[in-house]
Amino acid sequence: MKLTERSFARRIDLTSLQLFVAVCEAGSIGKAAEREFIAPSAVSKRLSDLEAALDTALLYRHARGVDLTPAGQSLLHHARSLLFGLEKMQGELSEYADGVRGHVRVHASISAIVQFLPEDLGTFVRRHPEVKVDLEEHLSSEVMRAVQEGAADLGICNVSAVTLSGAALQRRPYRTDRLVLVVPATHALAGLPAVAFADTLDFDHVGLHANSSIALASQQAAAAVARPIRLRIRVTGLDAMCRMIDNGLGVGVMPERAFTLMSGAGALRAVPLTDAWATRAIELVARDFDTLPVTARALVDHLHAHAAPAPSAESSAAA
Repeated sequence: MKLTERSFARRIDLTSLQLFVAVCEAGSIGKAAEREFIAPSAVSKRLSDLEAALDTALLYRHARGVDLTPAGQSLLHHARSLLFGLEKMQGELSEYADGVRGHVRVHASISAIVQFLPEDLGTFVRRHPEVKVDLEEHLSSEVMRAVQEGAADLGICNVSAVTLSGAALQRRPYRTDRLVLVVPATHALAGLPAVAFADTLDFDHVGLHANSSIALASQQAAAAVARPIRLRIRVTGLDAMCRMIDNGLGVGVMPERAFTLMSGAGALRAVPLTDAWATRAIELVARDFDTLPVTARALVDHLHAHAAPAPSAESSAAA
């Protein structure tokens, strides 16, 4: 008998799935029954009914306990995922009962998180204590993908550095940052008022993740002058970059405000880059700002209020 999707959902109950997982984890019906405070016969009946509903054997029963059939292994994987999803749903819904009346999922680049979001989000949550903001740090490309796939309500990143296939995303301006070259205080470039990125290629570099927007822009700039970047080491954070530079492992490119905030990282100097790509727009990204939940739109309005003047307040990005 082949079950339709609707009849399948109606014939599978959560209690049976929970007991099935318990039996798989305990290795026997008796141990699972003891753990779940239910009679072994009741557990056995539930499992038999589950096998009948699925029209396939899920367990090999023997004197020492049970083993999973191939179908049982597949069901165990899906049952665990389903039960985990239900626990997560219960946790999020309980927040509403406790007075948390809004939940916004935000993915942002490290540049946005280090430079601007602590103050801006701090102001927002103080004004709206009933709203919970979940913030995750990702590369700009991953931020865009998360928004595109619905894993995040709002993205904050350097959109211009990302090429991502798929549906167009909407953009609104948020902040502008400027990249600088960070060097030891005794470095040959430390006394310059500004420097072109091409003139840094004679020196070793401390780089960020290969897919970060700064690394991609640096690679493109080096390719434009047909020269390689003498990459000594890659790091995943701006604080680690400063420590590596302070210990003589090279020079590095990072946002100016981030460097200022980490000014105690060592005897370092920041030299402005003269390249046009060194001035970057950090933007807010959503699939559709108008269809965001009320709390997410309130956060967008709050962050957008900090935006520098721009030719267009909203445009579409071929993401």
